[in-house]
Amino acid sequence: MTTLVTVAGGSCPVAREVTRRAASSLGVPAVATWAADLPAALRRVVGSYAVVPLLLAEATALSGSPGRALGPHPLLAAAQASRLLAAGVRPGRPVVLVGAQPVDRLHGAATLLADTWTGPVQVATLDAGGPAMIDVVRRGEVVSPYLLAPGPLHDRVRDEALAGGAAVVAEPIGPHRFVADLVARRFRAQVHATAA
Repeated sequence: MTTLVTVAGGSCPVAREVTRRAASSLGVPAVATWAADLPAALRRVVGSYAVVPLLLAEATALSGSPGRALGPHPLLAAAQASRLLAAGVRPGRPVVLVGAQPVDRLHGAATLLADTWTGPVQVATLDAGGPAMIDVVRRGEVVSPYLLAPGPLHDRVRDEALAGGAAVVAEPIGPHRFVADLVARRFRAQVHATAA
């Protein structure tokens, strides 16, 4: 039986929960690890494995890790929309998507969120390579972090957005069932490709 191995940028409860949910739906064993421990984790796996990076964009830090990043993807956009609804935001209201990924990846995620949310979505980035939150977020706006887990980056998004006058800052995507569904799809695709 093939083991699901997920790899995140660092140790993260969200990564462990997503991995648990995906493995449960697949009926396979699983290991959740992080980039620095990936080689050691793979040595401990008995039999075959499929590695699914739990990253929203490609990362050179995971060299040697097969598989592509999770996003952008319609299931991630649906999870973001769910977080916006949970924050009390009405569908269709304008949203600012903020992430730490390259701006071209954020534009892809914003397009998918706009389709799902049926409302306009602007992009702001924590990276120096794109529009900064201070230049995009205006008083009364809604911010949707394009982040998988809470932590320092989400704290920064929340703090800077609220300082800029944002009315609502949604929670990160988190261990949403849609994320686990996407991980399961990536696992099945790898297993199928290996068998072909």
